[in-house]
Amino acid sequence: MNQLKKILGFVWMVLGPAAMIFMFWQAMDKIGIAQAAVSAAVNDSARELARSIAINTILQWSIIILVFLPIACGMIIFGKYAVDGAYDHLPQTSEELE
Repeated sequence: MNQLKKILGFVWMVLGPAAMIFMFWQAMDKIGIAQAAVSAAVNDSARELARSIAINTILQWSIIILVFLPIACGMIIFGKYAVDGAYDHLPQTSEELE
């Protein structure tokens, strides 16, 4: 069981940065699509609507990345502790906590 904890700890350490890289990549892709819609707008009202959508897209992805960045860091820290063996012995009773 301890070996499984260490393997999964390594998985968490890899998954944290991989998730953030994927999110940055998706954010740049979606923001680029929104910016392209602004450039492709044919009149002023369509351009204003596309610009509003582009601003909302940037705001949404900024919030998503700001929320998930600490989560990804926590995954790395949790994985490091698992690989180091901090979870090899978990307390079974309250006496073991002291």
